[in-house]
Amino acid sequence: MALGDRIDINGAEVERLILELGAIGAHSGTGVWRTVYSPEWRAANALFSRWCREAGLAVSSDAVGNVWAKLPGNEKGKSIVSGSHMDTQKPGGRYDGALGVLAALIAIRALKEKYGCPKRTLEAVSLCEEEGSRFPTANFWGSRAITGCIAPSEIDSVRGFDGESITDAMRTVGLNPVRIPEARRDDIDTFLELHIEQGPVLEQAGLPVAVVDAITGIRHTEVTLTGVQNHAGAFPMDLRNDPMAGFAEIASGVIDHAHRMGRPAVTTIGRCSPWPNAPAVIPGSVTFTIDARHPDPEKRRAMYASQEELMREVATRRGLQLQIHDRIDHEPCLSDPDLINTIQRAAEAQGVKTLTMASGAGHDSQQMAAIAKVAMIFVRSKDGRSHTPEEYSSIEDIVDGIRVLAGALHKLAY
Repeated sequence: MALGDRIDINGAEVERLILELGAIGAHSGTGVWRTVYSPEWRAANALFSRWCREAGLAVSSDAVGNVWAKLPGNEKGKSIVSGSHMDTQKPGGRYDGALGVLAALIAIRALKEKYGCPKRTLEAVSLCEEEGSRFPTANFWGSRAITGCIAPSEIDSVRGFDGESITDAMRTVGLNPVRIPEARRDDIDTFLELHIEQGPVLEQAGLPVAVVDAITGIRHTEVTLTGVQNHAGAFPMDLRNDPMAGFAEIASGVIDHAHRMGRPAVTTIGRCSPWPNAPAVIPGSVTFTIDARHPDPEKRRAMYASQEELMREVATRRGLQLQIHDRIDHEPCLSDPDLINTIQRAAEAQGVKTLTMASGAGHDSQQMAAIAKVAMIFVRSKDGRSHTPEEYSSIEDIVDGIRVLAGALHKLAY
């Protein structure tokens, strides 16, 4: 594709597809509530499948319910795949996940109409249960099935927020959990995911699109400080073993440490549960969570070491018992350098200005990196909002993102 060979994407058509898909599971005005294996999730994938067939793509679904749409190439070789997830938060918005699914279809359809049959097979995919919004321990269920990373024990152990098993939910939609290993793929060369940014960086930079060079490492840690429960008035400050005081010191310290490290280090205290949680009682214990993220492997390890050192020092000095349990620990995922370069060249060819940045959120691309080269394209999010019905990206920015995606897919497959 020569410089200036513009790939035209119909913005009005893009908006129609977004709104029509977003109407399935519509909630809270502009929001969407569409959890995996629900009637709404099934209806959304059925609509996506219909649109793919209308575009002349071969549609199939796998053992966990991922939907695949294929444009076969005329040469042998592994597939070039693009897509994202169809499930949402409770409620989420119209764009998180679903935009990447639609973008893959729209980009492949545009390439087929403009250039005909590719050399390499192109596929669009709608993945399932990225969010963990129905089954909290099943994050990346669809992409983990593709990469063979669902443990056999999970069929029985994974439970939803309402207590239902993922086995029963799968059987309700005609899927057999015993066949999950059949979803594994070893014929994917590249996975390229378009997604809304979910943060304010692009908006602050005044740019529509970013090339993602890394996906952050994420660790969720549950911490319990145990002290001695006593009367809030009668017990002198210097004689207390107060876990809430320890918590306050630790919370301030770990958050301040991320500030001092600077972008893209982030640390969040999302939950705090003192016991017995009474106004006139020194708590007996405090349990809280730390969400700490960094895309650089060495800096991530240093951040975690600093946090743990602070917690142990505070607990020892205040006479508190300390329990630390890592609930989630995902390593950073670095994008393939050649693929980054391909996307950047495609953006230049399409006349779309970009910046290069790391993702502060987790994505299916992290899982797909186990079997394929990966990279991501971000589209600007208004006010940086996401995981809320208020999330929004303009059609102009979305079209620019899809044009960059299509240009990259053209360079890879044609």
